[in-house]
Amino acid sequence: MTTLGVGRETRRRLTSPRIAETVADELRRQIVDGELADGDLLPPQAVLVERFNVSLVSLREAMRILETEGLVSVRRGNQGGAIVHAPTKASAAYMLGLVLQSEHVLLDDLGSALRDLEPTCAALAAQRSDRAETIVPELRRLTTAMSENLGEGTAFTDLGRQFHDAIVRGCGNSTVKAVVGSLEALWSSHERRWAKRSAASGEYPKTAERKAVLKTHMTLTDAIEAGDPERARRIAARHLSDAQTYVLSGDAAQRIVATSTHDSVRARDWRP
Repeated sequence: MTTLGVGRETRRRLTSPRIAETVADELRRQIVDGELADGDLLPPQAVLVERFNVSLVSLREAMRILETEGLVSVRRGNQGGAIVHAPTKASAAYMLGLVLQSEHVLLDDLGSALRDLEPTCAALAAQRSDRAETIVPELRRLTTAMSENLGEGTAFTDLGRQFHDAIVRGCGNSTVKAVVGSLEALWSSHERRWAKRSAASGEYPKTAERKAVLKTHMTLTDAIEAGDPERARRIAARHLSDAQTYVLSGDAAQRIVATSTHDSVRARDWRP
């Protein structure tokens, strides 16, 4: 009798996680397929418990799974509930950052990867037959905005990071965009923190240096517009090598640190 009782208890312990994973799988599918849009509020717990025919314990475990994946954030109180977050390169960058941080990877290692990969994106963008209608206008818009914000260090950096992101998005290959875009997002989080610190301390690069960065962005845009992939590759490679030295100069041995993808309040339990 004792053995039988233990067996049943073991089955009960195993069942709940499996049910939670099934619920998480279905909600994840709905989020990825767009049936649940970014920013949507999931129905109340009671509704989901009835819809999936599961216990409250299993539902909360499913929420924890999705929360860990960055697909939902859970809030308590009168404004409580679970908010949907569509997968983005920022969320992918966060998970990647956690992996690299746990392995004590240095920021220069990430920079080296981008120095190899982003120039290829620039070359691919220059090869696109529709570049004049797609990527080039966006790059021109960003260089114009950078010119208008030469005196605002943090804004200048933010626009510069948008420019680099546009290069990656403009490569035309969805897989490359997802992978390299995640690396870009991870680097950008560090560069923006550097810009904020250096601007506050008065150590942000001088106007002449900012103008040099802007000129390089404009030259790179010209190469892409002209359909010259090798020139675009060379300019991008040289620019990345130069630009990364600013972020790395303060601490050559700094480690990668993952940054949360959104400011939503996270809770251990989902309660009404």
